[in-house]
Amino acid sequence: MIRSIAIQDFLSMQEPVPLIDVRTPAEFAQGKVPGAFNIPIFTNDERVQVGTTYKQIGREQAILLGFDLTGNKWSGFIKQALEIAPGKKIALHCWRGGMRSGAMAWAFDLYGFEVYLISGGYKNYRRWALEQFKKSYPLTVLGGMTGSGKTRILQQLQAMGEQVIDLEALAQHQGSSYGTMNKMVQPTQEQFENNLALQLHLLNPERPVWVEDESLTIGKRCIPKTFWDQMRTACLFKVEVPLNHRITTLAQEYGELDKDFLVECTERIWKRLGPEQTRNAINAIRENRMEDFVSYVLAYYDKTYTTGLNKRKPESIISIRVNGKDIAADAASVLAAKHHSKN
Repeated sequence: MIRSIAIQDFLSMQEPVPLIDVRTPAEFAQGKVPGAFNIPIFTNDERVQVGTTYKQIGREQAILLGFDLTGNKWSGFIKQALEIAPGKKIALHCWRGGMRSGAMAWAFDLYGFEVYLISGGYKNYRRWALEQFKKSYPLTVLGGMTGSGKTRILQQLQAMGEQVIDLEALAQHQGSSYGTMNKMVQPTQEQFENNLALQLHLLNPERPVWVEDESLTIGKRCIPKTFWDQMRTACLFKVEVPLNHRITTLAQEYGELDKDFLVECTERIWKRLGPEQTRNAINAIRENRMEDFVSYVLAYYDKTYTTGLNKRKPESIISIRVNGKDIAADAASVLAAKHHSKN
């Protein structure tokens, strides 16, 4: 049986159903519904052939070509679907709920699958995702200078049962010129938005949501403006950690990275650091004086963070002194400050 279902109803189903995206590998790589599996009905080149035929000759000829191209693939499609959904209950979508997902749904139904066909396809998911950023969320922002341990405190808060949106984890970037840490690969902008939208959808709107203070961009990914505007007006809890501890922590973290990577990242911000500071920082990297290197670049990052902080209303900023050595204690201090701010 084939049932049409809206994307918001599918995402709210109590019993999870595997979702199959039948678009091409290239479309899937650009952006997908989080958790979806890809069984492409056409290869990238085949889709171009069918599309060209549709435009130049017509719909019926394009359909015939589609069947010619997929003629010996159908048993393979069904075998892949059985591996993903051995219970034979499955959901499908293509770009906008057209012929590709319709054909696949017909084949799966014929084999005996219970099929949910996403109305409007991936296009409707994208529309739904962008709508999530316009909603109001009970945000609480965790801020602090680079090296203050904000990400670790956020992770600890999550372990303590708090609701957390880790934007840097979603963006696969730690927010500075060195943010990929020479190992992380950022998702596409579209995928970043898709993942964020789903996490927002899963939140309890009656409970606080913690996010880290970020600029509008995280590496090459941009936080949706309507959501970022909410972050900028939310109450900010600024953790203050002694400078020497921040330098030591960052020196240990960056000291494990490839020196050529550090030099390349430092060169990218030379206009902001200035030629002398850039030269000094690169020399410190080459000579393995990591604490000196961190001190040079922190002067820039601290100034940048202070500039952004000054654009907030002073009454919306609450400072909390922590030692940075005991993350559990630091997280407890943050929660205590939030609780006190309500009274």
